[in-house]
Amino acid sequence: MSFLWFIIVGIVAGWAAGTVMRGGGFGLLINFLIGIVGSVLGGWLFSLIGLHSTGGIIANLIVAFIGAMVLLWIISLFQRSSKPRRA
Repeated sequence: MSFLWFIIVGIVAGWAAGTVMRGGGFGLLINFLIGIVGSVLGGWLFSLIGLHSTGGIIANLIVAFIGAMVLLWIISLFQRSSKPRRA
């Protein structure tokens, strides 16, 4: 896949994952960056279990979406909760 398609797939995956995981995500630019990094993460995770996205643009989008969701989940683990904790 060309570099431009990689960026486009990452952007779409970041937007979709941000909408699903946080109901709007972190904002447009951060969602795009998360999608791009998430697509790399998704490709790496899928290769660890022996799966490769050779099915075209849709398969690449699914892998990138899953990677972006995993990345958003990891980020949410490090964020402070906005709700006060009760003792």
